[in-house]
Parts: sequence; C-alpha cells; structure tokens
Amino acid sequence: MTYPGAGDEPYLGPPPTRRPERWESAPTQWQPAPGPVLWGQPAPPPPPPPVMRWAPPPGTPPHDVPQPYLLAMRSRDWAWWRPLLGLLLLGVVYLVAATVVVVLTLATGVGPDFAQMDLADPLTLLFTNLSLIVAIPVVWLAWITAHGMSGCWSSSVLARLRWRLVLPYSLMALGTIGIGIGLSVLAGFLVGEEQVTGPVASFGWLLLVVLLTTPLQSAAEEYLFRGYLSQSIAAWVRHPAAGAVIAGVVTAALFSAAHLPADVPTFLDRFAFGLAASAVAWLTGGLEAAIVLHAVNNVLVFVLAGALGEGVATEKVPQGSGLLFLLVSLLAVAAYVAVVGRSRRRLRPETHTAALDLRTPGVPVPVAAG
Repeated sequence: MTYPGAGDEPYLGPPPTRRPERWESAPTQWQPAPGPVLWGQPAPPPPPPPVMRWAPPPGTPPHDVPQPYLLAMRSRDWAWWRPLLGLLLLGVVYLVAATVVVVLTLATGVGPDFAQMDLADPLTLLFTNLSLIVAIPVVWLAWITAHGMSGCWSSSVLARLRWRLVLPYSLMALGTIGIGIGLSVLAGFLVGEEQVTGPVASFGWLLLVVLLTTPLQSAAEEYLFRGYLSQSIAAWVRHPAAGAVIAGVVTAALFSAAHLPADVPTFLDRFAFGLAASAVAWLTGGLEAAIVLHAVNNVLVFVLAGALGEGVATEKVPQGSGLLFLLVSLLAVAAYVAVVGRSRRRLRPETHTAALDLRTPGVPVPVAAG
C-alpha cells in the first residue's frame, strides 16, 4: 500500500508512539544558546550532544560486584560522608526516641526504681529493654536516609533476616553458651560467696518480660554495634580483612564500655563477648548468629536470676570467682564461634550480596547472593 507522492516506497505504518520509561532517559541540563559570531573570529564549537542518564529499574541490586556483609555500604552511590551522616542521625534520633520512652514510662505512674536499677525487677527490666528496642527502627531509618538503601541491610547480605538460620544457631548457643552459664552459676555458688535466696517475688512477671522483650533488646544491641557501627567502620577501611578486625575491636570496646563494667574481669568478659559476636557476623554474612548468641545469653541469665535470687549476677562478674567465671565464659563463646564456623558447610549461609555490574556497556550480568 502506498500514499500519494511516496513513489514506490511502501507504507510502513505510523511511527512508534510509546513514551520512554523514566529509567530509560532523563532531561538534560539547560545550556545557553551560542552568541553572535564576530567578523574574523572562529565559530564556537557546537554544543555537546544530549547526555542520556540511565537509571536502573527498581529492584536492581545496589552493588556492581558482590560485597561481604561488613562492606554492604560500598554500593554504587558510596561516599565517605554517608556513614558519618547515618551515625549522626542514628545518635540524635535514638536519643529522642529513648527520651520519649522514658517520658511515657514516667507518665504511667508505675515506673521503675531508678535509685536501685535492679534488672531482676520486671518494671526496671521492661523499661531498660524498651529504651533499647527503639534502636532497631532508628538503624533502618539511617540506612534509608543516609544511604538511600533498604533499611534492613544491617540484617544480612540479603537485606533481611534469614529465619531458617535462627533455630540451628539457637541449638548451638544452648549447647555452648547455655552450658557455660550453668557452669558459671554453679561455680559462683560452690567457690564464690553467692547463695540461693529463692525466686523473686514477681518471678512470673519477670519471666513474661524476659521472654517477650529480651530477644528484641538483644537484637537492638546487635543492630547498633555489630550492625551499623561495624559496617560504618569497615566501609572506611580500604582492606576488607583490616576493616573487619578494626571494626570488631572498636565495637567490642564500645560495647563493653556501654555496659559500665565495675572491674577488669567484667570488662574483659563483655569485650570477649563482643569479639565473638563480630566473628560470627563476619563468618555468616549477617546478624542472625550474633543475635541468637546475645538473646540466649541474656534470657538464661535473667531467668536464672529470677529463679535463684540475688545469687546470680546480672551486671558484673561474681565476687570470689572472677577468674574462674571469666575462663568459663571465654571457653563458652569460643566454642560457639567454632561450632558456627563449622556449620557453614552444612547451613550454607550467604556471605556476599547479590550484584549487577552496570559500570561497563553491554548486557549487565546479574550475580546472585552467595
């Protein structure tokens, strides 16, 4: 079919009318029109061709190459100031959120006894746990605001918690940390000065608070120390292994100092605990093993403290058995790290992020998380 004046050229139909998608092109910046050319002067060069800005569609992995867990911040949009902005935002927003929790707690009229700060008291423990739990959404907010990424990149290399790993790691923690806590408490009664005073008066309420809030409190501390803070420190270090070591040591020291230890054995105990949590997070590519380690430790300690009374120390190493307690604790966390490391062949936890290399022309080749 032809139309008048077209000669023998066939009619191919109207031109395409599909509008380009937003990610296929973007408007270019305005450039002024060239001015008049004076006599005897060379003409100005022609303006450069329009720049096509291609943006990946939603759901594209934020990394060009697979990254380990501690380097998840090293995305295409990485800049040195992003972790700094995130840490500043995290500190300010968390302070505000924790203050709101304190005000609401005091407004109820049944707040905890701040003079004693006995963590075996249900109200005191509930207040403490709630003031820490609010850190989880604050970490998510830091990822979204400062990095423009999903809020769950501190969870694992899949940007989510891998629930399939929680039960195996829980059994490993009960078989290592659980036995270590039991031996430590027994040593405190046999060698130290502790005595069984029976269950606390509100043991039922304490048990309810521990089971419902302590796992979330443990997860919040891991999101802060082994999550965003460790990832920020490691992202600033060029060498991955050096970044992991520096992040582990710094966050373990800050973690121990945040618990206000009263003596050297207590500081060393918390420091070793922080190193172990950093080690399993690095080995498994996420926080699941570290959260389980923290949660099992805290739940068992508070349940035993509520059941046996003041003879179980919750804030510092018991008097009279400090060195023995410290030795048992170190062996327990070391055993947990070793068991988690050996389980990688069987559980196959992902240790690197998914990636899609958009740096070179051609067809991008996606790489699954591995």
